[in-house]
Amino acid sequence: MTEKEIIDGCKAGKPIAQKALFLKYGPIMLTVCRRYARHQMEAEDFVQDGFIRVFKNIDKFKGESALGTWISRVMINNALKHLAKSAFKKEAIGISEHYDKDIDPGTYAKLSADDILKLIDELPAGYKIVFNLYAIEGYSHREISEQLGIGESTSRSQLLKARRMLQEKFVELQKIAV
Repeated sequence: MTEKEIIDGCKAGKPIAQKALFLKYGPIMLTVCRRYARHQMEAEDFVQDGFIRVFKNIDKFKGESALGTWISRVMINNALKHLAKSAFKKEAIGISEHYDKDIDPGTYAKLSADDILKLIDELPAGYKIVFNLYAIEGYSHREISEQLGIGESTSRSQLLKARRMLQEKFVELQKIAV
C-alpha cells in the first residue's frame, strides 16, 4: 500500500490500512515514546493510546507535514498528557558542585547512542521530559511551558539541571574509564 492509500484507508476506518500504518510507524513511535516513559511497558502503553488518537484524528491530517512527523507529534502530546499527571514538577534534586569540570572529549566518543539514551533515561522525570522536548524534539521553552503547564523559567531550569546531571554522569564515566 502507498502512504496515500494507507491514509485514505485509515480515514475510511479500514482495519487493513490501520494495521499497515501501525506496522510502518509503530517501531519508530515506540522509540519516540520510550524517551518519555519510565520503562518499556509504559512506552508501549503510550504507543497504543497514541495510535488510538491517530486513528480517531486522522481526518485532521492535512498533509502539510510528513505523516511520520504528524504521528510523532500526536505520540509526544499523548505521552505528555499522561506525564502531566505525575508530580515531576515538584522534584528537587541536588546538583553537586562538580558540574563545571572539563570532560575529556574521548569520553563522549566511547559512548554509543544507546549508552547516551540510557543516561538520559536515568534523569528524574521532569528533567528527562524537558531535555527530550528541547534537545531532541526541538521545542522552544515557550512550547514546553504550554505543553507541560509550567513557566518558561521552570523549563529553562529543568533543562539546565538535566544538562548538569548528564555532565556529572559523563565525569563519573570518565573516572571509571581512567
